Amino acid sequence: MSGRQPAAVNFCLTEFARHGGLTGPHSDGWGIVYYDEDGAVRLFKEAEPASNSEWVRFIENHHLRSATILSHIRRATRGRRTLKNTQPFRRELGGRCHVFAHNGDIPSILNDPRFHLGFHRPLGETDSEYAFCALLGRLQDLWLATSEVPALVERFAIVTEFAHRMRELGMANFIYADSDAVFVHGNERRASPAAPPRPPGLYLLERDIQPGTTGFITGGLKINSPSTSQAMVMAASVPLTSEAWKPLKSGELLALRQGRVAARA
Repeated sequence: MSGRQPAAVNFCLTEFARHGGLTGPHSDGWGIVYYDEDGAVRLFKEAEPASNSEWVRFIENHHLRSATILSHIRRATRGRRTLKNTQPFRRELGGRCHVFAHNGDIPSILNDPRFHLGFHRPLGETDSEYAFCALLGRLQDLWLATSEVPALVERFAIVTEFAHRMRELGMANFIYADSDAVFVHGNERRASPAAPPRPPGLYLLERDIQPGTTGFITGGLKINSPSTSQAMVMAASVPLTSEAWKPLKSGELLALRQGRVAARA
């Protein structure tokens, strides 16, 4: 989720919990990140099913406010069921918190010379975390060349080229946030573990919310708008509400800022 301003969020965790071990195969861990207004993050994650997690219930009861949220539930295809292999992953670069979540399977990335690492190294064994470290390696010169946030057009070009190379290795749906923008890349996904991968890999919903109304409320998802108008964009592997979510084309990359699509490739 990317919003123009922070909103009170009870963010999909009930629905995620149902997928995380009750009605879906994703029972190997879960995590959620809330950015604050200064770009720092509050990260909760657990290498256990979301469906029976006391932490999920704790988060649902505290209605945290944020303008940028990323969440992930895990079905392990590589790496043990441990906390260090649980997404989203977080790293610092250029004095900012960077966060990454990937849905797919690209084990060959670990031995592909095109994806060399910079000064970030994986803590765990997953191809997803390796991809994140490789992406930061491509971005590090840009971020370290200035004390400010680099221009979006420069960051977007690097992420676009990285996503193109990543798609050549397999399923490459990812969401990456750098505290200023959220980069959403759709590719293809499996509807079930045995199904062949097909697009779309992600869906998008854009909303304008008027003061005093409930922005979203359905199946465990409730986001209340603030006292002023709110713009909001949400991306998810499957539509979370009955509204008209738009499927991303295979290879489509968006940059979201303050609840709007700021760039597209």
